[in-house]
Amino acid sequence: MSTIVRSNRLTTLWAITAVISLGLIITGFVPGIRMLLIVVQVVFALLHGARRYGWRGIAVFIVAGLVISNILENLSISTGFPFGNYHYTGSGKIFQVPWFIGPAYLATGYLAWVVATVLLGDVRRNSPWLTTIGTPVVAAFAMTAWDLSLDPTASTIHQNWIWEDGGGFFGVPLGNFLGWTFTVYLFIQVFALDLRARGPQPGTERDLAGDLQGIVLYLLTTASFFIAYFTEAHTTVTDAVGNKWQTADIYESSALVTVYGMVFIGLLALLRIAQLHTTTPSISPAAKTAGQTKPDSLHPSA
Repeated sequence: MSTIVRSNRLTTLWAITAVISLGLIITGFVPGIRMLLIVVQVVFALLHGARRYGWRGIAVFIVAGLVISNILENLSISTGFPFGNYHYTGSGKIFQVPWFIGPAYLATGYLAWVVATVLLGDVRRNSPWLTTIGTPVVAAFAMTAWDLSLDPTASTIHQNWIWEDGGGFFGVPLGNFLGWTFTVYLFIQVFALDLRARGPQPGTERDLAGDLQGIVLYLLTTASFFIAYFTEAHTTVTDAVGNKWQTADIYESSALVTVYGMVFIGLLALLRIAQLHTTTPSISPAAKTAGQTKPDSLHPSA
């Protein structure tokens, strides 16, 4: 790929990053644009992933994410496994799950993946098993941190979905979050195994710009939780089993777990980038040509 093409793709990704960043802030005030924003976020994941892993590689991520999330969501609605007993309200469903749920998994799941690759290491062809398995585990927890902030407001206050047996975390059960971690881990693990088997060869330079784009968007995903804390009216809501909750408590708890969940994870990733940037030794073109570069010194995951 020529330098000009790479530069154009990077510029395009920064432009999309800026649009999504603005959208993530606006959606805190205008929730109606959330569906459109999810679509744009999936486009970002496609382009960013294609630049880093190739079109075939990111296609595996997309297909695995859509298929596995939809199967397990429908399974749980029918049987209670793995999330618990719940159902979605509204229309526009694929079987029993709204169409936008799969893309939402992809949009935030990909950002969680980028964060995990910074924290533990990216997966390339023949990567160590520790990285191949560990990075999806970290990504699954980074994704579930988002749901920890989202679910009480979305289900108990806005009632986008209903937990039929209630739950201790503002009407949401523990099993929901365990189910999220399990589901996200499964489809990201499929992606990681494919990368290990047929993905790009280990490189010698980190994609610093790509890392920053993913982390910035991951962090800005938290904007709506803080905006809701400061702007939403305070009232009382009742869950499916009759428990009453103060919305002020839900919004405050959402902001609290966001700070010590997603914000903390994103901060760790930013510090890791800064650490790598300041400690990575420079390599002369002559050394690269002579084959003296050791990819493992720059890419722990290689």
